[in-house]
Amino acid sequence: MFHCSSVSGPAAPYYGVNRSHMKKLLAGLLLLIIAGRALADDGFSLSAGLDYSTGKYGNAVSTDILYVPVIGKYTADRLSLMLTLPYISVTGPGGVIQGYGRVVSPAGGTGFGRSARGGGLATTTNSGLGDVVTSAGYLVYAADELSLDVVGKIKFGTADENKGLGTGQNDYSAQVDGSFRLHDRTSLFATAGYKVVGAPVGIATNNVAFGTLGVNQQLRDGANAGAMVNAAQSAFATGGAQRDVTVYASQDLSRGTSVQASLLKGFADGSPDYGGRVMITGTF
Repeated sequence: MFHCSSVSGPAAPYYGVNRSHMKKLLAGLLLLIIAGRALADDGFSLSAGLDYSTGKYGNAVSTDILYVPVIGKYTADRLSLMLTLPYISVTGPGGVIQGYGRVVSPAGGTGFGRSARGGGLATTTNSGLGDVVTSAGYLVYAADELSLDVVGKIKFGTADENKGLGTGQNDYSAQVDGSFRLHDRTSLFATAGYKVVGAPVGIATNNVAFGTLGVNQQLRDGANAGAMVNAAQSAFATGGAQRDVTVYASQDLSRGTSVQASLLKGFADGSPDYGGRVMITGTF
């Protein structure tokens, strides 16, 4: 899926890791592991994966994004807490922020990783620590067929906005997650939420409503497959709404360890054209 070409076209992605960012990522991972051992009796899981996406987002050339998250989750009774520490690498003409699409800065197109040369056709690669995300969820209702969770989430603007790795601002969101079991092996699930988007200096933003609708099928014990549709309003006037479809499959590898793979197809400027993800999760 990776490619290389001349300077005027998409450059070959370079996924070198800045040492200071890697130290922060490793330190966070160590804390997650230590917390997992301390909270193992209450239910702790650690996930790591690889996410790759590519899309034009309304530009003339594509932007390729490599996203490597490490996710720690702690569950106790009805409460769940989650922390995501990501590494991200972006190759493209600049001005594309993961999760938002094209974002043009007030400085005439420079900033947010955008090159001032080449008329928006020159590509560069920037990488480093991504936006750290925390969330807390609470199971408010659970019956044989139906369950409902309320979730609050904070995306901290830890990614470098000058490199185009993030907006540099915090976002706050609230959502309701629901699941309904049609029968023993088939379930419907949905999310409805609202996000307050942090505004970079000089750029107007819109708070956005978002939602997901999907179906999950248990194929056999320890194996599942499903599909979901995702939609969100545009947070930036230069961006675009998000509309995409994801198909996925998961398999238990052993007791307490599972793997999930997914493929994404986007249908709007705010979503990538194509994407894929692999995640491995271990429960302690």
